[in-house]
Amino acid sequence: MDAGEELEQTMEEYKNTFIDMMQFKEIKEDSYWELIQRRLCRINGWKTEGAEEVIRLAREYGGFMLRNALAIAKVMEVEDGELGY
Repeated sequence: MDAGEELEQTMEEYKNTFIDMMQFKEIKEDSYWELIQRRLCRINGWKTEGAEEVIRLAREYGGFMLRNALAIAKVMEVEDGELGY
């Protein structure tokens, strides 16, 4: 599976996890993000620390920066990174 297909599959997984929350995506309150974190752990099997970090990255950097980070990680074949979340 190439990086584009992998990204699409992952996005679809998270769309399914958060489908009922999409209408509230403009809220951006801490309680909204805490609910996302709990769902990542409960439904998607994330550890608390990993879920916190992914949410922090999404909130602080957004899609533009993270797309570039993903591209670099894929090109350099960095799968889990140094922190291993």
